[in-house]
Amino acid sequence: MADDYENREELMEEETEDKDQDEYENFCFLCRRPESQAGKMVELPNNIHICSQCMQKSFDTMNEQMSSGKMNYMDLLNMPGISMIDLSNVRNPVQKPKKIKKKKEGQKPALDLKNIPAPHKIKATLDEYVIGQEYAKKVMSVAVYNHYKRVATDTMDEIDIEKSNMLMIGPTGCGKTYLVKTLAKLLDVPLAIADATSLTEAGYIGDDIESVVSKLLAAADNDVEKAEHGIIFIDEIDKLAKKKNTNQRDVSGEAVQQGMLKLLEGSEVEVPVGANSKNAMVPLTTVNTRNILFICGGAFPDLENIIKERLNKQASIGFYADLKDKYDNDPHLLEKVTVEDLRSFGMIPEFIGRLPIIFTLNSLTEDMLVKILREPKNAILKQYQKLLALDEVKLEFDNDALKAIAEKAMEKQTGARALRAILEEYMLDIMYEIPKDDSIGQVIITGDYIRGTGGPRILLRGQEMTLLEE
Repeated sequence: MADDYENREELMEEETEDKDQDEYENFCFLCRRPESQAGKMVELPNNIHICSQCMQKSFDTMNEQMSSGKMNYMDLLNMPGISMIDLSNVRNPVQKPKKIKKKKEGQKPALDLKNIPAPHKIKATLDEYVIGQEYAKKVMSVAVYNHYKRVATDTMDEIDIEKSNMLMIGPTGCGKTYLVKTLAKLLDVPLAIADATSLTEAGYIGDDIESVVSKLLAAADNDVEKAEHGIIFIDEIDKLAKKKNTNQRDVSGEAVQQGMLKLLEGSEVEVPVGANSKNAMVPLTTVNTRNILFICGGAFPDLENIIKERLNKQASIGFYADLKDKYDNDPHLLEKVTVEDLRSFGMIPEFIGRLPIIFTLNSLTEDMLVKILREPKNAILKQYQKLLALDEVKLEFDNDALKAIAEKAMEKQTGARALRAILEEYMLDIMYEIPKDDSIGQVIITGDYIRGTGGPRILLRGQEMTLLEE
């Protein structure tokens, strides 16, 4: 009875393994192409598969060697490690790349129209994490909602909804990348963040253009169907602007913009699985970018000067002329951007045309920086309070301290990134000294400490209890 039970268990395990194996594609051991591209494979021992083309090439090479007299039949049989009758001597073959699951028939679609949150819900979630930028959050919420409605209702009828790729323009540290990260977390879709500065036309010295799709495939655990509904955020897109007054080939500027045109519009792209560059040892898979949402972002330095120049064209001698310095201190100057301004900056018109939704983010004010310090769900102050709470110490910041931090951040002109740098500087000594003394119960950061005219207030555990009672 025990033997029957063991035999039955072994049979069930073998059946399960066979089922799991059926869900995957086989790759050619020599050319690394999947079965869907290379056709039926010849199966050899040790789980080695070879496509018919590679097998034919191998036989042709052997025939040439034998016909030229460089090899005879006995040499072929006595080749080290290979036998024409039994190939089981082939040990430790080259590690096979990760296999790609075949699409199952009758599988449910990845997105359901009922599960897509409405724009006001998307914006409400963004409000919990991102301070200000109301217009940008509204535009992104509507664009993402419409995009996923388009994906969910694909081939519903003859009306084909166009893709709504986005271009966001804003100064450094205003929350461009953070908005996209929060959005992807909310929608639970794969997100790839690529840097345009590393892209070149055909991977001359950096990554080739298809590497951005390869990153998305990796973020989707090499699941092609899941990746085809993801979001790609290409940061520093302004670095792809055309180089002015140059006769050399612009492989990292205009050429990349031209190479990305079909990618943004929607095309089938062959991308390497598990690598950034194509080579013989890495299998390729086809990803359709038609339903991938592309969001491009950049700071576009000196774009304000181009906008100012266009707006000041009216300035001339006369009673109705504008002053030359009218727009010098305009905080909302970037909102007046047009497609012509972006063309003057160096973006080609075909590229801009594939990014129909263009919106700007405002630079951060002092009040916004104070709110960023304490209001979001994962605010910087809350992070430090949690770190000290692990040492059983309560951390407080008074309002004057927050204002002083915001003032210093405005001087650095690097947006919200400056807040972290300033806090790291002032919290260093506190984080170093507190674990030394178990009697410390509370630390209050004051404005005088931030401005360098005083120190933080430190309360011992007994004093803390007295303060609470009062």
